[in-house]
Amino acid sequence: MSKTIKAAVIGHPISHSKSPLIHNYWIGKYGLDGSYEAIDIAPENLKAEVQNLIDQDYAGFNATIPHKEAMISLCENSAHNAQVIGAVNTVVIKDGKLNGMNTDGFGFINNIWDTCPDFDFQGKNAVVLGAGGAARAIVSALIGEEIGHIYLLNRTREKAEMIRNEMGFLSDLIKVRDWGDRNTVLGKADILINTTSLGMAGQAALDIDLSVLPKTALVNDIIYAPLYTDLLQQAKACGNPVIAGIGMLIHQARPAFKEWFGIMPDVTDELKELVLK
Repeated sequence: MSKTIKAAVIGHPISHSKSPLIHNYWIGKYGLDGSYEAIDIAPENLKAEVQNLIDQDYAGFNATIPHKEAMISLCENSAHNAQVIGAVNTVVIKDGKLNGMNTDGFGFINNIWDTCPDFDFQGKNAVVLGAGGAARAIVSALIGEEIGHIYLLNRTREKAEMIRNEMGFLSDLIKVRDWGDRNTVLGKADILINTTSLGMAGQAALDIDLSVLPKTALVNDIIYAPLYTDLLQQAKACGNPVIAGIGMLIHQARPAFKEWFGIMPDVTDELKELVLK
């Protein structure tokens, strides 16, 4: 008799997480004996509560804010991309040991290919807005796809400089520009990616002028609430192909599900609609 495979997402707070919807949809779709739940863990209790998950025979868990960075030090083994990014969002428990991964870059790249399957990153120029954890993961993923150059802009330039410096011998691929240059640098872009919270429901708007952006450039906003941000609507009105952020959220969950449940799940329109409700 097979035992139920248990997985979870941990964070603080955690009630907003869409991960249980996604993983439980797949558990049901593939007829698996599994469970996936959201567990609120305060930062001061992280180590003890993670040990409880090990003791309770969990297959693994996702980590979200504020635990992504702290999980690096708790994992006995971390994938190279997690070390470069400095954050773990997926943990696989094997023989009582924590093995860390970061799947945000996978989610970003596969969301692009899901929408624009013929897009080739090699030798292209990317403009990335923001310098938080998501930006770090996306920059790392772009470099892995042999991007030409990355123009990185953040309201606090020093944070963008930190990302560039952390890339070591690959740092020459990253060109840090002042936030005030965001409209003019777009003339160089083959793909524009917003990783900031600007434009998110309840946040300030992203003030940007796309008039110099080439009409062939892809425009991706990793925000998914609203599904089509002002940036994406403005880009669509200019004739640019646009890519919403909901796909990144779902695609980043796929490698974790495969590690725990043994199946690489599909991304369906039905799942996208469920997550957006």
